[in-house]
This record gives sequence, C-alpha cells and structure tokens, in this order.
Amino acid sequence: MGLKEYKPTTPGRRDTIADDFSDITKSKPEKSLLAPMKKTGGRNHHGRITTRHRGGGHKRRYRIVDFKRDKAGAATVQSIEYDPNRTARIALVRYEDGTKRYIVAPEGLKVGSVIQSQESGAISTGNAMKLGSLPTGTTVHNLETHPGRGGQLVKSAGVAAQVMAHEGDYTLVRLPSGEMRQLLSECMATVGQVSNSDHKNTKLGKAGRNRHRGRRPQVRGSAMYPAAHPHGGGEGKAPVGMAGPKTPWGKPALGYRTRKNKRTNKFILRRRHQR
Repeated sequence: MGLKEYKPTTPGRRDTIADDFSDITKSKPEKSLLAPMKKTGGRNHHGRITTRHRGGGHKRRYRIVDFKRDKAGAATVQSIEYDPNRTARIALVRYEDGTKRYIVAPEGLKVGSVIQSQESGAISTGNAMKLGSLPTGTTVHNLETHPGRGGQLVKSAGVAAQVMAHEGDYTLVRLPSGEMRQLLSECMATVGQVSNSDHKNTKLGKAGRNRHRGRRPQVRGSAMYPAAHPHGGGEGKAPVGMAGPKTPWGKPALGYRTRKNKRTNKFILRRRHQR
C-alpha cells in the first residue's frame, strides 16, 4: 500500500492524503461471497436513535469473511481486494476442492501464496493454527477468545499481537493496546500483521468524505445552550469546569471505566492503562 498527496487545487484537496490502492489486484468482489447490508441510521428496532451521528453514506454490500479459518487443507491466494466495511484488506483464497473464501489479508501476502489452516505446522504469514503451537515471540492477528467462535481480536489495519508465553492450558498474549491477556491455547490465531498499515496516515481532507462513509456532523457541546448540554452556555469561550467533561446526559465522558464483564477479569494480567 502507498499514499498519495494532492496538489491544493481546492480547499478540500489541500489537506487530503489518500490511499493509492496499489496493493489491490481485483476491483470487483466475488459474487458468491456477497450479502446485502441494510442501513439503520443509528436506530434500533423501535426507530429510536441509539448511536448518534450516523446516516447516509454510500451503498455497501457485505463481504462474508472467514474469521474461523476452520477449513483444513491448503488454499491459494487469488486476489487482494478492498473491503468498504473494514480498514484492512481482504484476500480471496481458493481451496483445492474449489471452495472460495475471504480472509483478513496479512501484510506481505501475495497473489499465488499458499496458506493453510492447521493445529500446528509451518510458521508462515497467513497460516492459521492454535495458539499453543506457536513459539513465543510470534506475531499474530485474528485471535479467538473462545475455541471455535472465530476471530474477535486484532483485526484492524496494521495491528498485531505477540505470543509471550505458554502456561498450562493458557497462552499469554500481548494485544496492540498493551494489554496482557491469557487465552486458551486451543484458540486459533493467524500468523502475521494485518495489512494496510498506512491507513493511520490517511487524511480525509473535507467533511464530504465523512458523509460518504455514513458519518453525520457532530456539534461540540460547548457550542450548545445550557439546557442542551452540560458544557453549553456562558459568555464567549468557557472551560468545561465541573468534575471533568460530561456527555449530553451528564455522565462522565473521558477516563470513565465502562467495562462490566468481571467474569474475565482473571484472564487480564496487565491492563492497557498500566504501560
């Protein structure tokens, strides 16, 4: 992947840093692996807005991605494709029996590469295997949290986790956030770093690019009147004051711990905040 900067022919172009899509090898997706996507506009089944600032955007179709990697045997990479629903690239792979599947493409995977899904074997980019069979220091992504559930961790562009140690039935993994977490050694993971690592360096350049993505404008709380937001009101620019920033409903906005799943606390050996 590479980046391209535009000449400042317009105010929006001046600040744009875009993807050049040089790593994409196929422009049209595999029809058999597409599914429709219905837009919600941030509304739940009652029609009430539960996620603000959503709506509009370009029409998309969902690419059915194989996060489980549960099909045994070798597969050959047919193409590297763009997925509008995620920041990473996806790879179309074809198994020996003719089955085609999409996977999250790791960095360095090329057309013609052969990958496998197995319990143990060669430690090469794109191969999926159990955490317990990976040597310490191995870089991995698309980690399962429960065996057979499919990858749930480390799937965004450019991220990677690292296998730190094996102890009993568990493997210690360092996640991209810095969190150290124990996962069952039976969980599957894919070797390598997620592709499209330059994604973090792109700049949209103008508000319209956000609208194309289905993001509607956000209004600062300090620009509102007092009845609409705790930060609102006052003459001129006023500091937030009170006991830190608040949401429109008066709840703490920054630094407020929202984790409720105490059942898995025992598997987290170091929090991401304790760097």
